[in-house]
Amino acid sequence: MAKKAMIEREKKRQKLVDKYAAKRAELKAIAKDEKNPMEERFKARLKLAKLPRNSSATRLHNRCQLTGRPHAYYRKLKMSRIALRELGSQGQIPGMVKSSW
Repeated sequence: MAKKAMIEREKKRQKLVDKYAAKRAELKAIAKDEKNPMEERFKARLKLAKLPRNSSATRLHNRCQLTGRPHAYYRKLKMSRIALRELGSQGQIPGMVKSSW
Protein backbone atom coordinates (compact mmCIF):
# COMPACT_ATOMS: atom_id res chain seq x y z
CA MET A 1 0.00 0.00 0.00
CA ALA A 2 1.34 3.41 -0.96
CA LYS A 3 1.71 6.17 1.58
CA LYS A 4 -1.44 8.23 2.02
CA ALA A 5 0.59 11.39 1.44
CA MET A 6 1.66 10.22 -2.02
CA ILE A 7 -1.90 9.38 -3.02
CA GLU A 8 -3.14 12.76 -1.77
CA ARG A 9 -0.31 14.54 -3.59
CA GLU A 10 -1.38 12.92 -6.86
CA LYS A 11 -4.99 13.99 -6.25
CA LYS A 12 -3.82 17.54 -5.61
CA ARG A 13 -1.80 17.52 -8.84
CA GLN A 14 -4.81 16.21 -10.77
CA LYS A 15 -6.93 19.10 -9.47
CA LEU A 16 -4.29 21.62 -10.54
CA VAL A 17 -3.98 20.06 -13.99
CA ASP A 18 -7.76 20.24 -14.45
CA LYS A 19 -7.89 23.83 -13.20
CA TYR A 20 -5.13 25.20 -15.45
CA ALA A 21 -5.62 22.99 -18.54
CA ALA A 22 -7.45 25.59 -20.63
CA LYS A 23 -5.08 28.41 -19.69
CA ARG A 24 -2.01 26.29 -20.43
CA ALA A 25 -3.41 25.24 -23.81
CA GLU A 26 -4.18 28.86 -24.72
CA LEU A 27 -0.69 30.08 -23.77
CA LYS A 28 0.97 27.18 -25.59
CA ALA A 29 -1.01 27.95 -28.74
CA ILE A 30 0.11 31.60 -28.63
CA ALA A 31 3.73 30.61 -27.99
CA LYS A 32 3.83 28.07 -30.84
CA ASP A 33 2.08 30.23 -33.45
CA GLU A 34 4.73 31.48 -35.89
CA LYS A 35 2.41 34.28 -37.09
CA ASN A 36 2.53 36.07 -33.74
CA PRO A 37 5.32 38.59 -33.14
CA MET A 38 8.33 37.37 -31.18
CA GLU A 39 7.57 39.63 -28.18
CA GLU A 40 4.04 38.26 -27.82
CA ARG A 41 5.28 34.68 -28.05
CA PHE A 42 7.96 35.40 -25.43
CA LYS A 43 5.40 36.93 -23.07
CA ALA A 44 3.21 33.86 -23.46
CA ARG A 45 6.19 31.65 -22.53
CA LEU A 46 6.87 33.78 -19.44
CA LYS A 47 3.23 33.52 -18.34
CA LEU A 48 3.37 29.77 -18.91
CA ALA A 49 6.48 29.57 -16.71
CA LYS A 50 4.70 31.46 -13.91
CA LEU A 51 1.94 28.88 -13.66
CA PRO A 52 2.37 26.23 -10.93
CA ARG A 53 4.67 23.38 -11.92
CA ASN A 54 2.19 20.79 -10.74
CA SER A 55 -0.39 22.14 -13.19
CA SER A 56 1.50 20.43 -16.01
CA ALA A 57 0.01 17.11 -17.12
CA THR A 58 3.45 15.53 -17.37
CA ARG A 59 3.82 15.74 -13.59
CA LEU A 60 0.99 13.24 -13.09
CA HIS A 61 1.79 9.61 -12.43
CA ASN A 62 -0.71 6.78 -12.87
CA ARG A 63 -1.52 4.96 -9.64
CA CYS A 64 -3.56 1.90 -8.81
CA GLN A 65 -7.09 2.78 -7.69
CA LEU A 66 -7.04 0.12 -4.96
CA THR A 67 -3.52 0.24 -3.53
CA GLY A 68 -1.95 3.43 -4.85
CA ARG A 69 0.97 1.49 -6.34
CA PRO A 70 2.70 3.56 -9.07
CA HIS A 71 4.43 0.71 -10.95
CA ALA A 72 3.04 -2.09 -13.14
CA TYR A 73 -0.12 -0.11 -13.85
CA TYR A 74 -2.67 -1.31 -16.41
CA ARG A 75 -4.32 1.76 -17.96
CA LYS A 76 -7.39 -0.06 -19.18
CA LEU A 77 -8.17 -1.46 -15.73
CA LYS A 78 -6.70 1.42 -13.68
CA MET A 79 -5.01 -0.98 -11.29
CA SER A 80 -1.65 -2.60 -10.70
CA ARG A 81 -0.73 -6.14 -11.67
CA ILE A 82 -0.69 -7.23 -8.03
CA ALA A 83 -4.20 -5.94 -7.32
CA LEU A 84 -5.39 -7.52 -10.58
CA ARG A 85 -3.91 -10.88 -9.59
CA GLU A 86 -5.51 -10.73 -6.14
CA LEU A 87 -8.96 -9.95 -7.53
CA GLY A 88 -8.55 -12.63 -10.20
CA SER A 89 -7.62 -15.24 -7.61
CA GLN A 90 -10.65 -14.34 -5.51
CA GLY A 91 -12.92 -14.69 -8.54
CA GLN A 92 -13.87 -11.00 -8.53
CA ILE A 93 -13.02 -10.47 -12.22
CA PRO A 94 -15.31 -12.34 -14.65
CA GLY A 95 -13.50 -14.60 -17.12
CA MET A 96 -10.17 -14.42 -15.32
CA VAL A 97 -8.76 -17.68 -14.02
CA LYS A 98 -5.46 -18.24 -12.26
CA SER A 99 -3.37 -20.35 -14.55
CA SER A 100 -1.33 -23.33 -13.45
CA TRP A 101 0.85 -25.75 -15.41
